[in-house]
Amino acid sequence: MRKEMETGFVAVEKIGGRSTVTRCFSKYPLKFIIPRKVGSSITDAVWIYSLTYGGGIVSGDSISCGFTIGDGCTTVLTTQASTKVYKSVGSKCSEQVLEARIGSNALLAVIPDPVTCFSTARYSQKQVFRVFSDSCLVIVDWITSGRHATGEKWDFELYKSSNHIFLDDQPLFLDTVLLEQGSVSSIAERMKDYQVIAMLVLLGPTLKHIQNQVQEDVKRMMSEQLRFPSTATGRHRSSDHRLLKPTFIASCSPFGPKGIGIVVRIAAMTTESVYSFLRHQLAGMEPLLGVPPYG
Repeated sequence: MRKEMETGFVAVEKIGGRSTVTRCFSKYPLKFIIPRKVGSSITDAVWIYSLTYGGGIVSGDSISCGFTIGDGCTTVLTTQASTKVYKSVGSKCSEQVLEARIGSNALLAVIPDPVTCFSTARYSQKQVFRVFSDSCLVIVDWITSGRHATGEKWDFELYKSSNHIFLDDQPLFLDTVLLEQGSVSSIAERMKDYQVIAMLVLLGPTLKHIQNQVQEDVKRMMSEQLRFPSTATGRHRSSDHRLLKPTFIASCSPFGPKGIGIVVRIAAMTTESVYSFLRHQLAGMEPLLGVPPYG
């Protein structure tokens, strides 16, 4: 990303032993809010709130931002509310690009609220992260089906989200989610009753205990949720199983050398169930970030 093309840039470095914003720049339609302190005074973490003028991303908007997280620094990038993507005008696609470099023994947590695309919206985002073997990274990337209050469910035209992680400039994790209206079936028809798609990535040695707990929790949740109902005799009643569609589905897989990262993929019928899952699974990050994510 060329610096002259950026809509925003933030650099965080260690100054006097504390994670400190040493450079911050943004221009329309992007704005950063950086509170002086979030949570406990003993916690060393910079919180950055990203928002757009007008409360959302307008058709044709192109936002690009860069982040440099210095060695040993902790940074949180979040939002104040869901990212709204407004209706497309003349088939224009809105786009957002984020590039981040995370230093040695540094932590970046990208924990936004979900993206909500309005009817006919077209939206593409790409996030590129460059890490070292001892860097730590948290990514939450999720989308809701739309504005339920107005009857919109998966009514947008296009949603594409890519997340790429490079370890020592070598590809470590390359992922893309693509939802597009089709000529044979609509997104709503393919999604059935599910209203939220989410992905959680946890990477790095400092987060290993959280990774292990998440893996155990997802395994337990799914074994309970997907277990066939049984009769009093202990025999499975397969005829009833088709009636019990899980309201929350999650999978968890390790990736990278020696399983240094995990990715959790979620499909859920309610936004609140995903918020609840994220609050519970990321609660152990409070000592690192100052406050629990999504608390």
